[in-house]
Amino acid sequence: MNFIQTREHGFLWYHVRMAYIVAMLMSVLGVIGDYFLRMGGSGPRYVDWRLFGVGIFVYALTAVGWFYAFKHMKLAMVGVIYSLTTIVLLTLLGTFYFGERLTLVEGAGLAFAVIALLMLARFG
Repeated sequence: MNFIQTREHGFLWYHVRMAYIVAMLMSVLGVIGDYFLRMGGSGPRYVDWRLFGVGIFVYALTAVGWFYAFKHMKLAMVGVIYSLTTIVLLTLLGTFYFGERLTLVEGAGLAFAVIALLMLARFG
């Protein structure tokens, strides 16, 4: 393998790793959007349009990051990363911020989701 092939291979892996990071960051932004949507619907009024608007705006921001992730990863892999990251983050948000209770079965499912995410990062 010559220098150019090695450099191109490294360049490709850089984009794949960045796509993983971007997919996870877009999941974080999606959860932030979920937070604002939840807060927009849980006040004394039926809908707090300011919070609802912030949630929609945050969701719209994720489109740029998803474009990058889709360009460098398989759609199925992006979907799995998004799903697992969102499950973990929403569970943490619901448990620690909104005071929702986590059952033993839900905790075990969350642990399996984290294990799956780690396995995908290592072997996917």
